[in-house]
Amino acid sequence: MRTSATLSRYIGRQFLLYFCMLLGILLSIILLVDTVELLRRAGGKPDATFSVVIRMAFFKLPEIGQQVFPFVILFAGMFTFWRLTRSQELVVARAVGVSAWQFLAPVLIVAPLIAIFQVTVINPVGSVLVARYEKMEDRYLRGRTSSLVVSGSGLWLRQVQENGQVLIHADTAEAGTATLKPVNVFMYDTKGDFSSRIDAASATLERGHWTIRDGWLNTGTAPVERFAEYRLNTDLTLERIQESFASPDSLSFWELPGFIKTLQDTGFSATRHRLHFQSLLSTPLLFCAMVLFSAAFSLRQTRRGGTMMMVAGGVVTGFVLFLFSDVVRAFGISETIPVPLAAWAPAGASLLLGIAVLLHLEDG
Repeated sequence: MRTSATLSRYIGRQFLLYFCMLLGILLSIILLVDTVELLRRAGGKPDATFSVVIRMAFFKLPEIGQQVFPFVILFAGMFTFWRLTRSQELVVARAVGVSAWQFLAPVLIVAPLIAIFQVTVINPVGSVLVARYEKMEDRYLRGRTSSLVVSGSGLWLRQVQENGQVLIHADTAEAGTATLKPVNVFMYDTKGDFSSRIDAASATLERGHWTIRDGWLNTGTAPVERFAEYRLNTDLTLERIQESFASPDSLSFWELPGFIKTLQDTGFSATRHRLHFQSLLSTPLLFCAMVLFSAAFSLRQTRRGGTMMMVAGGVVTGFVLFLFSDVVRAFGISETIPVPLAAWAPAGASLLLGIAVLLHLEDG
């Protein structure tokens, strides 16, 4: 028997309503907890006022909110099917020949649509806010004075020193090292006025300084001087430079492919960004898996204490899935397994497991 359009719209509307309700509740809790944590970190930092902390908490909210979307899908599905089962609505639907797969169909349509909306709309908006949060965090909480920008014109590195600031530009970097080739160094005094420029074949980051080789020094007040080696003091390390890259969460879904290509062209590793991009692509599949798990837990009639068992089962499932995803992600970042496999394996395995469980429960 075919499911009526009225019943499909009703089930889909119920699921969407509970999804919005649960998402709003969870985001409110997350905002409160995150605000308290930021206030704790801001203690003793006079520049980090209460208004700054509140703005930071709101800017960070989309990043954490997107991470809880799969669990909201899981619990919204569980609550939808549990309520329809308790009110005997699904019992009546089954009595007239509607199978579990048929009344699951509207939810399996709505969930991927939510995923597509998250990836194509919420993610780009959230990435802008997360980028603002990271800048404010660096300024008010971490006190960082250096930054790295990767663009189509190469690498731009800024570092602040006691006697002014230095801008370093390079076309490429040797993979796995801190050697930049070729380099242009622009030095400014404390007033921001240009003081000197260096053009060299390479610059290697060593402990406490840059070793610049085979270059020319131009101070503007004296003849251009050629040198074989020049040392420029710095407090940067390779780890701090790599941490200065734009995090995957601060880049929108639409910007990631171009940024990945730029990273690879300049010689830096783009593994984290590639993994994040592939994970975004697998989001609709993951949301469908969450719907199947929610149906497996909540379609049967619950007896006394059954509701608590259903909720506990959902919590355990979410925790196991999160742990599995985290472990596989770690393997992907270390390139122990291919990046596409690390991104798609959690969603694919969850979907297959959900189908198997539902087939066992419904069809024996």
